Amino acid sequence: MLKKFKNWYRQLFQIQDTKFQDVLDIKNHEVHIQDVAYFLAKAQFTDIPEMLGIERAVYGGKTPWDSAAFASELRHGTDRLYLVLRRHDRLLAFIGCTFDDAKGDAHITNIAVVPDYQNRGLGHFLIAVMIKKARHLELKQVSLEVRLSNVRAQALYQDLGFEKAGIKKGYYFGDHEDAVDMVITIGDPEDAEV
Repeated sequence: MLKKFKNWYRQLFQIQDTKFQDVLDIKNHEVHIQDVAYFLAKAQFTDIPEMLGIERAVYGGKTPWDSAAFASELRHGTDRLYLVLRRHDRLLAFIGCTFDDAKGDAHITNIAVVPDYQNRGLGHFLIAVMIKKARHLELKQVSLEVRLSNVRAQALYQDLGFEKAGIKKGYYFGDHEDAVDMVITIGDPEDAEV
C-alpha cells in the first residue's frame, strides 16, 4: 500500500513539475514595448551583478536583496521565474516570481526598472507576463508587496488590476517601513486580457 502511495505521489509531482516547466520555459526573444525593441530573457547567474546595480540605482544605493538571495532564487528552477529586459546589451529591468500551485498564488518577489527607463512600460510589461504565466498555470491570484511610500508603483499595480489587500507592519528590513499587500484575482486563460 505504501509503495502504491509513493508511486502515486511521485507521478503527481512529476506531472506538476512538467506543467510548471512547460509554462515557465521562456525563449529569449525580442519584444516591442511602446514601439521600442527590447530583448527579453530568463535571468542567469551572470545577470546578478547588473540586477544588484539596478537595485542600487532604484533604492538609493541600497540593495534589498544580496547576490546570495538572487542566486538562491535562480537555483529554484521549477517554481520560480526571473526575467530580464535588455536594450543594446544594457540590463534595464528585471522581475522575479514564485508560483505556488498548492496556494494557487503567483507571488512577485522583486521588480525593478532603472530610473532612466521608468514610465516607458517596462514594469507593466513584465508584470503582465507574470500574470499571463499564472493564468496558464490556472492559479487563482498574483500577489506582491510594495512600500507604503511607493505610490507610483502602487498606481501601476492598480492600473493592472491589483487591489490593496492589507498592510504588513514593519515589513522591510533596515528601515522597517510598512508594506502594502496587493492582489489581483485571475481567472481562465481563455479570458486573459493581459
